[in-house]
Amino acid sequence: MAISSSGIGSGIDIESLVSQLVAAEGQPATLRLNKQEAVFQADLSAVGLLKAALSEFQTAVKGLADKTAFQERTATTETDSPFEITAGTTAVSGSYDIEVVALAKAAKVRSAGFTAETDTIGTGTLDISLGTSSFSITIDDTNKSLAGIRDAINKDESNPGITASIINVDGGHQLVLSSNQEGAENTIDIVATDNDGADGFDLTQLSTANLTTIQAAQDAQMKVDGQMVTRNRNRFSDVITGITFDLKKVSTDGEASNFKVELNDGSVKSKVFEFVAAFNDLSKVMDGLGSYDPNTKVAGQLQGDPGLRAIKNQIRQVMSSPIGESGLTYTSLASIGIKTSEAGVLENDLTKLDEVISADADAIANLFASDNGLATTLDTILSGFLKTDGMLGSRTTALEGRIKALADDRGNLERRLTSIEARLRKQFGAMDSLVANLNSTSSFLAQQLENLPGPRILK
Repeated sequence: MAISSSGIGSGIDIESLVSQLVAAEGQPATLRLNKQEAVFQADLSAVGLLKAALSEFQTAVKGLADKTAFQERTATTETDSPFEITAGTTAVSGSYDIEVVALAKAAKVRSAGFTAETDTIGTGTLDISLGTSSFSITIDDTNKSLAGIRDAINKDESNPGITASIINVDGGHQLVLSSNQEGAENTIDIVATDNDGADGFDLTQLSTANLTTIQAAQDAQMKVDGQMVTRNRNRFSDVITGITFDLKKVSTDGEASNFKVELNDGSVKSKVFEFVAAFNDLSKVMDGLGSYDPNTKVAGQLQGDPGLRAIKNQIRQVMSSPIGESGLTYTSLASIGIKTSEAGVLENDLTKLDEVISADADAIANLFASDNGLATTLDTILSGFLKTDGMLGSRTTALEGRIKALADDRGNLERRLTSIEARLRKQFGAMDSLVANLNSTSSFLAQQLENLPGPRILK
């Protein structure tokens, strides 16, 4: 089998030559594709940055589109108050004296002591009630022990909320029944019926009359400005609108504790500050994308972009225009002390803002969260920018399509260069063979010429 090597006939490094020719052929197109992809990728990144900034601003705006965001109330109580209090947005400012008279308690009863959990109590039925709910258990040879009765009570699907347990104390093993529902109406009652009086055991030992009360069911009571209020739980949420009381202990010596409900001015101010900061963050991103530095001659990726300009103009127009809704005390950001600086960022006039909050804090809620309020309007236009088929979504899709098309162009270029490489190899291979043949012929002729007889010399 003959062994061949490209260029051996001509002495030319065909492999290197072909590689250089193919690279030279593909370089202009590769550079063009690389440049185009870099531009598209940079545009895609810039659009993504703008979308992220708009999305973050919309999150801040959504938090202000609900009036309750501006209606947070604070409730303050005296030190070591016997109750905890929570004030909702519907709570009205005011002051009240509260005395905790009694805490709600759940019923708990126990049996007499037995020698062991395995002691047989008896057979028959147990009719157990918790308040107005009841269930019945059959006690037979499978569950007639103290432990068996405990398990039967806990496993019964009709059990309305009684937990059975066994405690081992000096008085013996006692069956304890505990209610999981507080209130005076939720008493525990047991009617035990023994079905075999001659067996030496007596299930009626578990009847109510033979049980000891550990804790009686009891309602919670408190006085509001001297007026008694009774509930079957320690949480009172329907006494004063928007106020929830959690009772912790009985008041000492019948002494009332005072609490006050007030608008959380600091929270209102904080919401306004958060909005200003969120807008300034967005403005910084938009200005950066559309900027041009004459000193460095570096432009933002979206400098001169009509889409960015349209977004900035729409947002700034909403921010600067009065709210078109009747009955509003304050209809613009400037009217509550938020002004635009020469640098184009929002600034807070704290003196003016404090005056507005003190005069009518609800007016700030109306400015932002009314039907045509600032937050409501901004949320609508931001949603339009960010939706899948919106301005930025469509642009993202177009850029991704162009980048994908470039990948297809690279594939076509690669296939064309492969074809060119194959053609060059074929052409140079033919040349190499021809040169090899010519060299062989030349060597043969030279050898034949050398073998020719020399000229004869006549004398």
